[in-house]
Amino acid sequence: MAEKRKISLVLADVDGTLVTEKKVLTERAQTAVLHLHEAGIRFAITSGRPAKGMAMLFDPLKLDTPISGFNGGLVIKPDLTIIEQKTVPADVAAQAIELIRSHGLDVWVYRGNDWLVGNPKGPHVEHEAWTVKFEPKVVKDVAAELDLVSKVVGVSDDLAAVQRCEADARKAFGGRATANRSQPYYLDVTNKDANKGVVADFLSRHLGIPLEAIATIGDQPTDVPMFKRSGFSIAMGNAPAEVKALATVATDSYNDEGFAKAMERFILGSS
Repeated sequence: MAEKRKISLVLADVDGTLVTEKKVLTERAQTAVLHLHEAGIRFAITSGRPAKGMAMLFDPLKLDTPISGFNGGLVIKPDLTIIEQKTVPADVAAQAIELIRSHGLDVWVYRGNDWLVGNPKGPHVEHEAWTVKFEPKVVKDVAAELDLVSKVVGVSDDLAAVQRCEADARKAFGGRATANRSQPYYLDVTNKDANKGVVADFLSRHLGIPLEAIATIGDQPTDVPMFKRSGFSIAMGNAPAEVKALATVATDSYNDEGFAKAMERFILGSS
């Protein structure tokens, strides 16, 4: 299968895809990536996470490709050197914060290497800190300084409210910013050119690999732009139906080795 598709690069989402619900990189997933390396297939990761929030994966996966955080808003080398950065204009960031608050969502701001929150006890703060392995900076007002903002996040366990906020944000910003749910409880507002489709384009240029030779794998609406740009796309079993409908194939859930099985079956052709 891999030979027929001529896959030269696999680009993977992280949360909900590469790692389990408990944010664990399983031994089988790690082995699958090492087998990709052995087969001469490059491997890259992208996420709504800050780039340094993926650092714990660099060594186990032997990454030698650019790492794209903030859905492509910040691209770094494995040594954390910045290759490319796309920020949200200050006026758009201010409008995003106002819109998110109007929907009753908490707001986080990522600025430079800082993760800013107003309420350290808010939804998902503790879990996010555990996931990315660094703590937020608690500030009186996340809207106080909006220069060099990489991402504004709306957070709530009212998933319908997050979905409504996403729709309103897209209407409000038009072509001035990208607004997508990276998880059902997170709405990410990033630079208009920060999305995973652009990540696929960047890696294609940077690594000299045609888009049709790139395979992508993910689970959320933020992954659909890279599905559309790549030659072959894989939706996780835990992905919403609308995401699965836009992928070439689907695999099992992230809690049932879906990533490793996809690599083995569709890319490496070992089962």
